Amino acid sequence: MSEEPDKAVSLFRRSLGVFAYSTRALELVWTTSRQLTIILALLTLAAGILPAAVAYIGQLIVDGVVEATRAKSPDTQGVLKLVLLEALVVTAMAASQRGISASQSLLRALLGQRVNVMILEKAMTLELTHFEDSEFYDKLTQARREASSRPLSLVTRTFGLVQNAISLTSYAVLLFAFSPWAVVILVGAGLPSFFAEAKFSGDAFRLFRWRSPETRMQMYLETVIAREDGVKEVKLFQLGPRLLQRYRDIFKRLFVEDRRLTLRRDGWGFVLGLISTAALYGAYAWIVITTIAGTITLGAMTMYLVLFRQGQSAVAAILTSISGMYEDNLYLSNLYEYLEQPVPAKRGDAVYGPDPASGLEFRNVSFSYPGASKKALDNISLRIRPGESLALVGENGSGKTTLIKLLTRLYDPTEGQILLDGLDLQNWDVEALRQRIGVIFQDFGRYQFSVGENIGAGDVRHIADSERWEKAAETGMAAPFIEDMPKGYQTQLGRWFKDGRELSGGQWQKIALSRAFMRSDADILVLDEPTAAMDASSEAAVFEHFRTASGDKMTILISHRFSTVRAAAQIIVIHDGKILERGDHESLLAEDGQYAHLFRLQARGYQ
Repeated sequence: MSEEPDKAVSLFRRSLGVFAYSTRALELVWTTSRQLTIILALLTLAAGILPAAVAYIGQLIVDGVVEATRAKSPDTQGVLKLVLLEALVVTAMAASQRGISASQSLLRALLGQRVNVMILEKAMTLELTHFEDSEFYDKLTQARREASSRPLSLVTRTFGLVQNAISLTSYAVLLFAFSPWAVVILVGAGLPSFFAEAKFSGDAFRLFRWRSPETRMQMYLETVIAREDGVKEVKLFQLGPRLLQRYRDIFKRLFVEDRRLTLRRDGWGFVLGLISTAALYGAYAWIVITTIAGTITLGAMTMYLVLFRQGQSAVAAILTSISGMYEDNLYLSNLYEYLEQPVPAKRGDAVYGPDPASGLEFRNVSFSYPGASKKALDNISLRIRPGESLALVGENGSGKTTLIKLLTRLYDPTEGQILLDGLDLQNWDVEALRQRIGVIFQDFGRYQFSVGENIGAGDVRHIADSERWEKAAETGMAAPFIEDMPKGYQTQLGRWFKDGRELSGGQWQKIALSRAFMRSDADILVLDEPTAAMDASSEAAVFEHFRTASGDKMTILISHRFSTVRAAAQIIVIHDGKILERGDHESLLAEDGQYAHLFRLQARGYQ
């Protein structure tokens, strides 16, 4: 027998816990604009009091008119003054509502920007592993879709609750003079609708969370069908109808749940709303009978009817606000779950190591991706000293790019150590470490910015330095085709914006190479499949420039082309995350192992 009360208590506590976000939302709005918040609060107070004043003045007008019709010398001027006073109060009430609407619109714009900035600022503090986690991506999607508008919605409902509570209190004071039971009827009639709304708000939120992966898939399908980087294959492979059908199927599945919830919500809302209607007309009849009996005046009857009708609207608005606040709090939990996502504490503050001559060293390094049963890298040991070059060879998925991500601290090793200048990377300041590395990944970014900004992105400290753009473009072999463009380095790239120009795959790779060379003070250069879209002559020219520009830098090259790899002083063959072979080109050919096999296989293709 004790289980039911325990469940009720548990539900009540969870509900109170959900409402805890109201305080945080109010604080967020307050810190966004104190001036607008104060104005909104004052206007809300005025809008709460003025309706009762209108009802009371209305009673005085009706009673004044009745008295004037009976008097031999009617006080017409006094009644007209009351009419003028009511007109002024109604004008003030309309001004308050307009002011509330304007304040809310301004706050909505400011708060939407503030929350979106908070979401993006949080994103910049997260690790790469967060973005590779599908559950985290659901949190991010939920936060971005709803939470930017929910804080103001919650605050608006809170102020609306206060406004209607003030109005209801003033109505109750006036109704109490008629009968305390009238106040009880007024408040109690709206409770059934409230409990129904609260339940269905919770159901709607649970449905929203459940469907997040499906919604994300819809967004992805929209991107594939409607963006320029996917539309070529969609048309060529005739994928459009199939993808669009999948989009429709997802909508149908989601719509079934939406329809079921909507029908239940509105059906129960109508049934329970009949209780409020019955209460209203029951009180209506009661007040009319009392007036006929001569207990109250005609003006009092008019006022009480207005009070009861408006009071019931206020109760309904209060209960709807509370229900909406509950729903807003549920959605805001998404935002704060995302914003409070744990981030590893910042470790290391070193900007240089004790032994620069020792270069870069991996000591028995292993790494496993979260949730993976197999190691992506297993017991990797290698060293590169200043002025030396290293080439990594292996099939796709062997762990070559993962090794670079460990070097750049996008991941941390599961086991072992990585040292730079004799100091563990964990002890380095991350920003100082990354400024020492110039890197281009095979999936480099193609930013819808100008040519100069695309190159300058390689070193944000000098992103607007046009002289550095030009030097980097020379080294990256991009300068010739950039100079042929109408606006040179100011040419807009991509098709998203007006006058944008699209580049070929090889030209984009030269832009990305130039980006890597922007960090002229970087002493570690990493090129991960940098010339895959280039022809053989362009590739040879690029690497000739690369060798010239490298000087005393440490260079790491990942490539499947052995014409490029053979020039490296040290070559490492990686297979299934392990080092299979190591040496220079000649010694590896002499070993007649995996490297020699791959080299001869590729050479045969050129014969």
